Amino acid sequence: MTDLTLMTCAEDPASVLPALALLSHRVRVLPLDAASLVRMPEDTVVLIDASDDLAEAKTLCNLTRASGLSTPIILILSEGGFTVVNASWGVADIIIQSASPAEVEARLRLVCQRVTPTRKPDARPEEAEDQVPTGQVRSGDLVVDTESYTARVHGRPINLAYKEFELLKYLVQHPGRVFTRAQLLQEVWGYDYYGGTRTVDVHVRRLRAKLGSEYEYLIGTVRNVGYRFDPPSSARTTSVPKPEPDAGTNPDPVEQQDGQSEQPQDSKKKKPDHSD
Repeated sequence: MTDLTLMTCAEDPASVLPALALLSHRVRVLPLDAASLVRMPEDTVVLIDASDDLAEAKTLCNLTRASGLSTPIILILSEGGFTVVNASWGVADIIIQSASPAEVEARLRLVCQRVTPTRKPDARPEEAEDQVPTGQVRSGDLVVDTESYTARVHGRPINLAYKEFELLKYLVQHPGRVFTRAQLLQEVWGYDYYGGTRTVDVHVRRLRAKLGSEYEYLIGTVRNVGYRFDPPSSARTTSVPKPEPDAGTNPDPVEQQDGQSEQPQDSKKKKPDHSD
């Protein structure tokens, strides 16, 4: 049984893809708007109803990808919509409203098989040593222990309040994914929290201060959208010192050119005067 999320603005959701009613999948129905992305679970296949509003459907597809969601999207189209959709929409598959149950089942099965990661062979001994202990989330020098509710950066403990830790943990668990302030407020503080989104900004500022100037970049700001966790890259965390030339090696080409450019001047100074 596959978990499906049907996003539509139709008054009768069952009429969007009638074949779904004959299949044994679990289907939740959400409105066709951006706010529904917050309520959508990650382990689902999204069916976007593009039969009536192609523009809104394309906006939702782009927003889903921009937010870092890896959820596969299947577009439900009328015959006229096939001429508009292209690869830039970022969808996994398309299907016509009048598709038969067998076709819908086959397309769902193929999409699920494409997004399911293949099982890796047993890890080699050297790889087993790098495995992170249960309950720990590691990203570069940052280690978040979800069982002991502690966080360390470069081995240094970080003194975090409860919500600061919850916010850091949630961001670290979704590296690279962009969250709006409203999403973070609902996921970390809960649906029953009545404070404003300014609370998120305050906690992000405190987190950056406690991480220190060297690691504050881990929590990135996406202008006019929200925040995301930026995993450290080797270019940012590792600095390779410039090797000094050993004795007997050739000098720096720039210095060599400077020396050559000064040599004629010295020769002019030492050249004897034969004018007498």
